[in-house]
Amino acid sequence: MPMTRTLPYRTTAVAFAAAASLCSNASAQREAGAEPPAKIALTGATVITVSGDELENATVLVEYGRIKAVGDEVELPYDAVEYDLEGKVVMPGIFHAHAPEGMDVPNEALPVTPFLHARDALDPSKLFFENSLRRGITTVHVLPGDNTVIGGMGMAVRPIGLSVRDMTVVQDASMKMSVSPRSGYDRMRQMSELRRAFFDLGIDRERLAEEKYEESLDDEPIEVGPEKARELGLEMLEDGDYEATQVDLIRTLRGDLGTWVYASRAGDVVNAKRFVEEHELLDNTVFVIGTEAHKAAPALAEAGRPVIVSPELFHRERDPFSGELVETFVPATLHEAGVEFSLLPNPSGSLAEAEPTYQAALAARNGVPRSVALRSITLNPANAMGMGEDYGSIEEGKVANLVVLSGDPLDFGSVVEHVFIDGILAYERTRDPRIQRLLDLAKRHADAEAEDQPEPEDDEDAPADEDGSDEDGSDDAQSDSDDDGEGDAE
Repeated sequence: MPMTRTLPYRTTAVAFAAAASLCSNASAQREAGAEPPAKIALTGATVITVSGDELENATVLVEYGRIKAVGDEVELPYDAVEYDLEGKVVMPGIFHAHAPEGMDVPNEALPVTPFLHARDALDPSKLFFENSLRRGITTVHVLPGDNTVIGGMGMAVRPIGLSVRDMTVVQDASMKMSVSPRSGYDRMRQMSELRRAFFDLGIDRERLAEEKYEESLDDEPIEVGPEKARELGLEMLEDGDYEATQVDLIRTLRGDLGTWVYASRAGDVVNAKRFVEEHELLDNTVFVIGTEAHKAAPALAEAGRPVIVSPELFHRERDPFSGELVETFVPATLHEAGVEFSLLPNPSGSLAEAEPTYQAALAARNGVPRSVALRSITLNPANAMGMGEDYGSIEEGKVANLVVLSGDPLDFGSVVEHVFIDGILAYERTRDPRIQRLLDLAKRHADAEAEDQPEPEDDEDAPADEDGSDEDGSDDAQSDSDDDGEGDAE
């Protein structure tokens, strides 16, 4: 028989325990130095695999941080630590696909900064990461914001860790660009700056290639023309031959990094698509769109690339002829066009909209199939980041990033109770000091209100009617009782 534990189970890795202490979350109270269990089994839960059917009363077996088996007839090893999750729901860890909030500032003042990296501005102690963890987010794509021409590189991190190194999952994940005007720019200037950055890079690349070819001849005579020399030299170039400010753009052109392009409007989508096709970047491109860009849904579908939807899911504009306010739910429009999209939490919206599961529930309520809504916060963003082979769904062989909820994730009454990252219990709601303080505060407030309620009035203070009896006729009842008593005495 496997060892059985009812959550919480008090073990975790040193890095997670220390990082959680910094973030003031529940995992801070783990025993320092304890190793995570080699084998764990989450049993008795409803398992939302995302990639397949939802399983009732199922088991997820994890070995050394990866999912070993999923199903309703999984045989448990004798040395597995079992977590009884009867009545709970297990789903894959949620992805936050576009999070400039993880940086000190989303963008630098300079318009073209491909040499910048999110790691240089990432602060592990930010409350943003702590809140991400308690919302069930297990992977965060931290990258520059939209107010840029070329903003720099993004990275995928865990929302827990003492240092950037502890948090890092993928160090060099993406290059952020924008075809929509940054502050103070119009569209013509935006595109000219973007094109000039790549044009200048191309000129320098050809020059370096020609020089590289000439160096390879060792003073032998040049027997080919400049064009052929450049062609041969390009094959010899290495990253160290470029200026430090150019290397990451070269890596982007080579396909080593994802190209994340912001397009706020439908016309910008057309410009973005044309630009990445011109530079042979389409195969690695992810479109980050504003709400008005839903009008370019056919163009996005034709491109066949992932789309990250603005956190504001509704587009509202007035009909220029009737003056009527027209409202469009963007995810539904994209789904109908056949576009694979990912949803984002809305940090500037209401408290509800900051929850990824609420955004997914909103999509399901407005015509998006339930399965697609759940994929939009798990597997779709994992695929967009090129991490879908290891993350985003509950399947054998994938990393055990798992979220345990009190109920259905699309039910707003459900809460995240536990989060596993790499098979390690990283968060427990019952040991979350901030949550507990809020609950204690609510209880004290309710108790104080109860104490302020007036005491109920005594009967003798109750108002009497005109004949001297009170409203419930207690005097009449007393008289009847006296009469009965007199009769009995006689």
